[in-house]
Amino acid sequence: MPLAYPLRAPARRPALPEVVVLAVVTVLLLAAAVGPLPALGVVALTAAAGSALAGTRLSRLAAGPPRPAARDGDTRAAARRRAARPRRVAALLDAAVVAAGLTAAVLPLTDDAQRSSAAVTGLAVAAVLFGAGLAVLANPPHPPVRVRLRRAADAAGPGAGLALAAWLLLPRDSVGAPARLAAAVALGVLAVAALTALTGPHRHSGAARCRGGAALALTGLVVLATLTAGPLPDRAGLLAVPPLVGGVLLTAGGARRALRPELDPPPRPTAVWPRVVAPAVAVVAATAWWLGSGLAPDPTAVLLALCVIPPLVLRELLRPRRRPHAGWVPAPVDGAAGSVGAGGSVPPPAGGAAGAGLTGDRDALLRALAVLRDAPPPSSALLVVELHAPSADVAERLAGPDLAAEVARRTRAVLGPGDLVADVTHTGFAVATGVGPLLAYALGTRLVAALTQPYQVPGAVLRLQASIGLAETGGTDPEDVLRQADLARRRAVQLGRDRVEWYDAYLEEQLVRRLDLERELPGAVARGELDLVFQPVLGLADRVPVGAEALLRWRSPVLGTVLPAELLPVAEDLDVVGELGLWVLDRACRQLADWTGTGRELWMAINVTVRELTAPDFVPRTAAVLDTYGLPPDRLVVEVAEPRVAAELPTVVARLAGLRSLGVRTALDDFRAEHASLAQLRRLPIDLLKVGPELVTRGTDASGPLIDVVVSVGDRLGLEIVVEELESEDQVAGAQRAGCRYGQGFALARPATAERVEAYFDEFPYASR
Repeated sequence: MPLAYPLRAPARRPALPEVVVLAVVTVLLLAAAVGPLPALGVVALTAAAGSALAGTRLSRLAAGPPRPAARDGDTRAAARRRAARPRRVAALLDAAVVAAGLTAAVLPLTDDAQRSSAAVTGLAVAAVLFGAGLAVLANPPHPPVRVRLRRAADAAGPGAGLALAAWLLLPRDSVGAPARLAAAVALGVLAVAALTALTGPHRHSGAARCRGGAALALTGLVVLATLTAGPLPDRAGLLAVPPLVGGVLLTAGGARRALRPELDPPPRPTAVWPRVVAPAVAVVAATAWWLGSGLAPDPTAVLLALCVIPPLVLRELLRPRRRPHAGWVPAPVDGAAGSVGAGGSVPPPAGGAAGAGLTGDRDALLRALAVLRDAPPPSSALLVVELHAPSADVAERLAGPDLAAEVARRTRAVLGPGDLVADVTHTGFAVATGVGPLLAYALGTRLVAALTQPYQVPGAVLRLQASIGLAETGGTDPEDVLRQADLARRRAVQLGRDRVEWYDAYLEEQLVRRLDLERELPGAVARGELDLVFQPVLGLADRVPVGAEALLRWRSPVLGTVLPAELLPVAEDLDVVGELGLWVLDRACRQLADWTGTGRELWMAINVTVRELTAPDFVPRTAAVLDTYGLPPDRLVVEVAEPRVAAELPTVVARLAGLRSLGVRTALDDFRAEHASLAQLRRLPIDLLKVGPELVTRGTDASGPLIDVVVSVGDRLGLEIVVEELESEDQVAGAQRAGCRYGQGFALARPATAERVEAYFDEFPYASR
């Protein structure tokens, strides 16, 4: 029988209990709004229904098996604490939603005099339980104090506006001014907390949904506690139902995802408009209702309105105004001649081949940016260009006259006569242009194309890489423009070079994240923070597992779960990718030895980077690990990504051949099926070819013939085809129809810990290679 855990992707169907509960809640709300149903009874019934369903979901999580696997280096007590953490989180959140539901459910049964006390008591208990559960669940990164203060200032303005709206809308006659003000402030804080969690870059993560759900549920309880302080206004209590019911259900759904961090999607850009629109609409609507009721503004409303101003001032004061580093006035690299189109031309520096072609230095650039800032539209832009040499020898040539003169010639051919070029970096230059940002972006792409063409120099053909950062200059301090363009340039370097990156408001947060990764990654192996999950590979004909792929996860206590797509580029820059690769090889072989010892004939696939593979000791190191665990070499599959093979093709071929001489099987991952990819297949000594689902997806004219070509070439070369990332039954059927033998993906089996995968293997009477 299939596992109860989601190793196999379940059919995509709506969550029926949630749909039923929400439908019932909607019907009851409509009936109470237009009919004779008592409002407080409907509040109690709907809140109890939502909390019961959410509590059931969380109770199952609390009673389920522990999710985190023990790590090497853990003491027995530490391992027990780690294993108990998901249950503790689920139990605390379960108690919180039950407390919220009971608070609303007991209100109709309570005397009028005691109703407000019961609501406040339930609110306090639920708040403590929600806070405790979220404190155990979350492991947020710790940005600098300045960044945290700026975020607090960003939230304080909308919070003050929402508190003002709540003050104007809450009942005045039945609630005293201190209690009404406290409720208004609490509603403002909770509403901003929900907006921040549900619109931030991690809004689809489980932890964010839990925070947003908790804030919404507490918002509903605050509304109930305030309205029950006096005679309950007719139908006003119904306003507490949507946030309360929605909050507890969102908390339950978020907890399920948060306790399985591999389900969290990557960060997305922050949704800014809800944070701006929701407070503005709330304030306008509340003010219109207040004035329409014939009421004059009171001192508290004026004070709350004035509270919006200090956060705006504080945010401006906390804006980063760092000066560029001392390396901004370095050894020159030739640029291109020109002048500032806004009216201020800068004469070229006098004398020397080193300065020939440049029209200014950093001070001249700042003066030009000040002119462009005050110029009338269209707005202008600044591009910071960095050139990258593939070796120290090329870097030395870059400082020589031949290559520098060619760089200057190509730059002059691209730029316009009104563009200023200034020498501001050791390995590049800056361009101030009077055109708008879109035309400046096009200018940057032309510069990348021109500067990355091969260079003919005496005795060699060289190629440079270019990274360009772009920032708008309109209305911004010149120092800030220079800093912003340089931040965008750094981002272009991190994303692979040969590109133009545009500065935006979230770029600094991404760079802070990168700095956090660079700070925390060294020593992660020694601290026992690395983990492996395994995704089974199945035969498409009989759906029997034939192997598994080991997938690296970094469980950082500071940064949360970090996936390889974010981890490996940082590891390569820090030159620790070899250490991580050796750890993965050792742990994967150890797990494979455990599975082989139980009689299973399975393979284990590991991913290696080109840098790991081309290391001189990679083959003997692999042989030593296989010998340590007594594994047959053909049970190990070493995968290397095809897009990065071409740069080191001769060395990659030699290393793959060395692995095959040991008996280790090799695979080419991420095969793109382009003409060049097909052409180099004959040179690569591989056994498996891994292709993406786009080659087997029906609906495009080219997909059928292309997969047929890949399968035909694979048959001729003796390669087995593995289709990865299969996420639907249609894709699985397409892969099988095309003649592919193996497949992996969510439609077949999800990545999971070794224990869960072993339980999954136990479902099959045999598993053969």
